[in-house]
Amino acid sequence: MLQGDNFLKKGILIILVSSLVTLSDYLTKKLIVERVMPFEHIDVLPFLRIVHVRNKGAAFGAFTGLGNDIFIFISVIAIILIIIYLSKTRKRLEFFSLSLILGGAAGNLIDRIKRGGVVDFIDVFVGKWHWPAFNLADSALTTGIVLFLLSIWRHGQNPTKEIGSK
Repeated sequence: MLQGDNFLKKGILIILVSSLVTLSDYLTKKLIVERVMPFEHIDVLPFLRIVHVRNKGAAFGAFTGLGNDIFIFISVIAIILIIIYLSKTRKRLEFFSLSLILGGAAGNLIDRIKRGGVVDFIDVFVGKWHWPAFNLADSALTTGIVLFLLSIWRHGQNPTKEIGSK
């Protein structure tokens, strides 16, 4: 495969994966904002509720006192670094994981710019113990980070096949 073809294929995959995550996140948050009142909950399963909460901090509400502008700045820098890293990686799992992270970061960045904070709506719980509410972007970020760490652990410094090669 030509180097240009591989670059194009990588670009298309980045756009598809990250756009699917970002669009899904945006649409689900839009539905929540339009149809679920703040702090209302809808029971889905014995361990799962749909809620409507705003997170003005980082992951799981940490660092809420820092302000939205700092999180916007950090998100923009992170997105730039992810795109740079994506352009250089040849590891398939790393490539996919970073595309998930990119989509999740973009989804939450859109919320921060549009709403001044992130809409969270998935509430997982056991009895009275609740995991902090999260959204699809958070799920993509978490999955992407786990897969990225798995890729690093699995491949170490060994070269792997390029995207699109068999």
